[in-house]
Amino acid sequence: MTSSSADTSASPHPAFPEHIRLMGEGLVLRDWDETDLGAMPDLFDHPDIAHWTPIVSPFDAGAARARLTKARELRAAGIAVLLAITHDGGAPLGEVMLRRSPEGTEIGYAVGPAHRGQGIAARAVRVMAAYAFGELGAHQVILELEAENTSSVAVATKTGFRLLDIPLIEGEEKGRAFALQTWGLDRP
Repeated sequence: MTSSSADTSASPHPAFPEHIRLMGEGLVLRDWDETDLGAMPDLFDHPDIAHWTPIVSPFDAGAARARLTKARELRAAGIAVLLAITHDGGAPLGEVMLRRSPEGTEIGYAVGPAHRGQGIAARAVRVMAAYAFGELGAHQVILELEAENTSSVAVATKTGFRLLDIPLIEGEEKGRAFALQTWGLDRP
């Protein structure tokens, strides 16, 4: 895993590095850039992603530009890092996110429909968790997911997360009620 030096601008959160490139598990997690804008709609404009994630739907070229801008703002504020999941640093297969939240250091992900069934989400989660533990000093990382999202429950189980005995996070988004379970993985 590698990362470059961080911008030390004032923020309530410690700064994330300006550039991040993480390697492991046969994947390269890298910064999104303008060359990815055309690929993002094929990855994110899908009913499953619209249903299970806060990613906007429909997801078109304008949404891709807005997501890239938002990713850069979140990183600059020290809140979150959104990285493209790739095999070799090239074409994106999906996204993995690390977010500092009141509940803890959270990981989230979305894999494009054409790239599912290859263990990409689980591998990306393991690489991002290793970064959180090794580079950020996190003591625990969490996943917040709905129990009915069987694919995400499988990822949580496969990557060693355990369901935590804490209240559900309930809310509404995109006109749909949700109840999120919190799964945790402790620092090795």
